[in-house]
Amino acid sequence: MASPKISIITIVYNNVRDIEHTILSVINQTYSNIEYIIIDGASTDGTLDLIHKYRGSIDILVSENDNGIYDAMNKGLAKATGDYVLFLNSGDELFDTHTLQTIVDKGNHADIIYGETKLVDENRNIIGDRRHKAPAQFNWKSFQYGMNVCHQAIYVKREIAEPYDLQYKLSADVDWVIRAAKNARTTQNVQAYVARYLVGGMSQKRHKQSLQERYSIFKKHYGTVQNWINHGIIAIRLIKHRIQHGETRE
Repeated sequence: MASPKISIITIVYNNVRDIEHTILSVINQTYSNIEYIIIDGASTDGTLDLIHKYRGSIDILVSENDNGIYDAMNKGLAKATGDYVLFLNSGDELFDTHTLQTIVDKGNHADIIYGETKLVDENRNIIGDRRHKAPAQFNWKSFQYGMNVCHQAIYVKREIAEPYDLQYKLSADVDWVIRAAKNARTTQNVQAYVARYLVGGMSQKRHKQSLQERYSIFKKHYGTVQNWINHGIIAIRLIKHRIQHGETRE
């Protein structure tokens, strides 16, 4: 795979304010072997009109009702034909115009390729790094102390990417990445920023439910006792972070 095809899947519903930032970050890449898929949940706020402005650069566009964000993601995954898949939802961006070239050049053809993420506000200003730094080496146990690779910064070979588990409404991405990592033989940290993540998503607005789902997911994958121990360590680290920074970030 000298030039692997990368399927980028964007999920959007009534987000006319942010969708253009995401689209432009994809279509302005210097790397060209991209399959761009947008799954729109039958938006009514002008989002679809804006998407059609760039229709010539979008390979697959679906606009219809769905049963939530992960149902929409499964629709995109089912249509993807690339060697790798990346989920870059509305409002999030590839870090710069060379991001995909960096992924290919430094990814070592690994089953999972990943990097770091910058957080941005609704005015597109960078406000800092995620609290969890991406590990030097990533495997399925890497998430046991928290989601240390942002979903928008992880490229998974399509052949090991299973559908999202729809029993989870806010944290199915955590379960999805862990399952992908269990299927992966190799992973590669490209040691670069590869994504800009727009803070304030649904999981933050419904934080308690999100945490409950994550606890259930971690228990399923790591076991009850180990999960208790891990959450104790997470709590200690969070307290230290709050003392040092006076704020919390994902």
